[in-house]
Amino acid sequence: MDKLRSIEIFVTVVECGSFTDAAARLEISAVMVGKYIHQLEAELGARLLDRTTRRQSLTDAGRVYVEECRRVLEQMAAADASIERLRAAPSGTLRISAPSTLGACVVAPAVATFLQQYPEVRVELDLSNRLVSLIEEGFDLAVRIGELRDSDLVAKPLCLYRMVICAAPEYLARYGTPQTPTDLAAHRCLSHMVWNARNEWRLPGSEAQSPWRRDPVLACNDGLGLKMAALTGAGLLLQPEILLRDELREGRLVRVLDAFLPTPRAVHILYRQDLRPLPKLTSFIDHLQREVTKI
Repeated sequence: MDKLRSIEIFVTVVECGSFTDAAARLEISAVMVGKYIHQLEAELGARLLDRTTRRQSLTDAGRVYVEECRRVLEQMAAADASIERLRAAPSGTLRISAPSTLGACVVAPAVATFLQQYPEVRVELDLSNRLVSLIEEGFDLAVRIGELRDSDLVAKPLCLYRMVICAAPEYLARYGTPQTPTDLAAHRCLSHMVWNARNEWRLPGSEAQSPWRRDPVLACNDGLGLKMAALTGAGLLLQPEILLRDELREGRLVRVLDAFLPTPRAVHILYRQDLRPLPKLTSFIDHLQREVTKI
């Protein structure tokens, strides 16, 4: 028996005063109304209505039960309305996962402008290079760089993740400007600690692809830290162009080896499959895609 349906029919019978009138409002037969009431009473083990050929009235149990049933139906209506509000306009909490550097430089600014447009939305932005599980950890979407592994998720292309090799003018004046990847052996290089044989960036050369030096003078787990070291002349830096755009434009860092840059990697937005995704998700995806085109 559908308990909620039985409760709805019972309350309607009380409000209408008869099975016949309740059946007309519910657009079912009076016989079906009677079956639902009988099943509800059998399950509760108590009579809810005293019925005669002329009238019906609530029993003591019925009077108590109908008030509780009304509260249940009101709560259900409120729950349904809350979902409709979510679907009507972006609102609620949006949980986002993004890689540290890309997230700080691209996603976080986009979140800020999104929140200005949609004040009813709250965002939890997790910046980490780990691969989160959207389903198990409750994320609404993730931004990923490189090869995709989650075949059960929807993937939308966002942009290309381009790298640049550069150094401070002071460093190049002291150590010279490399012309090919083989020249890196004679240079002081800076490297990110998360790069390894599986995910390292490789420099296309005339003969074979060369990996970025695996014996850096400085290894750091933070792109901003590496940038600050490069600005002081510590060495050559291989980092995302998005992180260095201001310093490159101002001449505080100088590009080198442009002909040998690593192949850009695709960036995707990933989210769970849903026949009717909530506006907070679809609106942010559209907003993020628009914001990326401005960079």
